[in-house]
Amino acid sequence: MQFNYTYKNSTTVQENGANTQMSFSPDTTRPPTYFIGELRQNIAFREAISALHDVVISDLRFKPKDKTAYKEWRQQQEDLNWDLIAAMRQDLTAKIQTLQQEYNQLTKQSYERLVPFYAARQKYFNYIYEKDRDAWFVLDPVITVHPDEVFFECFSIDESSYGRLSASYEVFKNINEFACGTTNVDYSAALYEEFQKIRTYKTTELKVDPSGFEVETTNEEAYKEVKIDLPDTWVRGFLQVSSAMSLPTIQFDLHPTDIYNMCFILRRHKEKQGPRSMRYHLEPGKPIRIVFEPWNIEVTCPRSPYLGAEPQTIRVWGRRRLLILERLIPIAKKFTVHLLGTGMPSFYIADLGDMSFTLGLSGWTANDWSTSGNFDLMAPRASVDEWTQKQIFDALRENWVETADDLVKRLKLSRAAITGALSVYTQAGRVIYDLNKKVYRIRELSRDPLPMDRLRFANEREEGATSFLTKNAVQITSTNDSNNRLTIQGNVKDKQKTYTPSLTIDNDERIIGAECTCNWHQQNKLFKGPCEHILALRMQHSRGRQ
Repeated sequence: MQFNYTYKNSTTVQENGANTQMSFSPDTTRPPTYFIGELRQNIAFREAISALHDVVISDLRFKPKDKTAYKEWRQQQEDLNWDLIAAMRQDLTAKIQTLQQEYNQLTKQSYERLVPFYAARQKYFNYIYEKDRDAWFVLDPVITVHPDEVFFECFSIDESSYGRLSASYEVFKNINEFACGTTNVDYSAALYEEFQKIRTYKTTELKVDPSGFEVETTNEEAYKEVKIDLPDTWVRGFLQVSSAMSLPTIQFDLHPTDIYNMCFILRRHKEKQGPRSMRYHLEPGKPIRIVFEPWNIEVTCPRSPYLGAEPQTIRVWGRRRLLILERLIPIAKKFTVHLLGTGMPSFYIADLGDMSFTLGLSGWTANDWSTSGNFDLMAPRASVDEWTQKQIFDALRENWVETADDLVKRLKLSRAAITGALSVYTQAGRVIYDLNKKVYRIRELSRDPLPMDRLRFANEREEGATSFLTKNAVQITSTNDSNNRLTIQGNVKDKQKTYTPSLTIDNDERIIGAECTCNWHQQNKLFKGPCEHILALRMQHSRGRQ
C-alpha cells in the first residue's frame, strides 16, 4: 500500500543555552494541521515521548542464531588431510616464518594505503544505519491536534505493541495558534536525541510548522516528496487496535510501585522454559496479586485493591514489553490496566497528570495486531445506512471529540445506530476510541480513503458466515435478553455436521462472550476473533431483527 507525502522542509532543531525549538514539517498535501506551543512540563514530556520511542523500536520476535559461518568452518575442517599436514609441517615451518614476515610488511603497507577507504566505508555504514532508523520514524508517529489535546501514535517494529501519548494544552504555555486535524510529519531519528536534551532551565518550543502549507507553484523544487510503500499489516494493525479499545474490558488501577516491582522481577530473572505468562488474581475488595511463571514469584499490590464485583484470574503473555513503562514510573500518578481476557490484548494507561500514555499489547509477542487478531469482528455491527453514517460522522467532526451518549442526545438517534456507525469509521481508520477518556475522536489515518477490501475483515471466516446465510443453514433456537445483555443460541449446519454456537451481546452491539462446538473455536477460543459459525449466528439474528 503506497502513501505519498510531500514536505516543504525537513524536521529542524534550533538550540542554544537558553532555549530549544523543535519544528516538525507536516505533509503539505493534507488539510492544514499545525500547532505551536511552549512546553510547561518539560521533564514529564521528555520521559513520555522517550517511552513512545521505546515502543517504536521494540522488536521482541525470536531471532535464531546464524550458524552459516560455523558450518562452513566445520566443512573445511572435515576436508583437511591431517596426516599429510603433519608430515609436511617440519619442512614448511621455516618457509612459513619467512613468508609471515613478508606478509606482515605487505599488510602494514596495504593498511596505510587503505586508511581513507576504511574511513569512507565506516562513514557510509553510519549513514545507512541512520537512514534505516529514519525509515522507522517515517511511519511513526502520527500526530493529531484536537481542541483539547495533542496526541502522538506509533506502532512497534514487530507490530505487537501500540503507543499513544496524549498531551492536554495544560502541558504547554504561550500557545500561539493551532488547527485541528491529523498529519504525517517528517520525523528524523536525530530528533529523539534532541528530546533527551530537554531540561527545566531551558525553554522548549514544540512546533508543527504552519508555514508548511504555504504552497507556491514557483517553489516546487523546495518541497521534498516521499513515497512510502507501507505493508498492509502495519495499517491493519492500527485498525485492529482501534477496534480492540472499543470492546468491554476488566479494569483496575495499579500504583507506580507495583509497576516498578513487576519490572524489577523481569529485570532480575530470565525464563529458560515455559510457561512465560503473568497471572492476575483479582478478588473483590482484596489487593491484586500477580504471579510470574515459571518461577511462581508472587507480587502483592497492597495499595491497589480490586474494585470489581466478581473474582477473576487472567493470564497474559508477552510480559517483557511492560519494560517500556519503566521511564514513566517516576512521573506517573497511577496505571490503569484494561484486560480483555486470558490470552487477549491488554492496555496499560499511565496517568501523568495533564498527560496520559497508553500502551496496547497484543495477546503475546508473536500474536501481532495485524495478522492474528480479528477484533473488528467483535465490534458493534449494527446495520446503518450510508446517509446516517455520514450524518453521524459530520456531527462528530463538528466537535472533533464526543461521547456516544452525547451524540445520541444531539442527533436523536438510537445508541445502536451511533455505535454501529462509529465502529464502521473506526475500522476505516477515520475515528479512534479514546480508552482513557471514553470518547470518540476524529483521526484520519491517511489522506486518501483506505482500501477496505484489503484491510477490513481480511479473513475467510466472514466469507464462510455469509455462505451459511445464503444456504439457509443457520437457525436460532433461543434468545434471552436480561441484565442489558442479549444471549443468542442456535444451530449451524456445515456440510455433514451441525454446530451449536452461542454468543452474548451487550447494549452497544459488542460481542462480550461466545462459545461454539467447532474445532477451530475449541483451539483458539476468541484469541483470534469469533469463528464463522458464531458470526453466522450473529448475522442471522441481525437479519431477522431487520
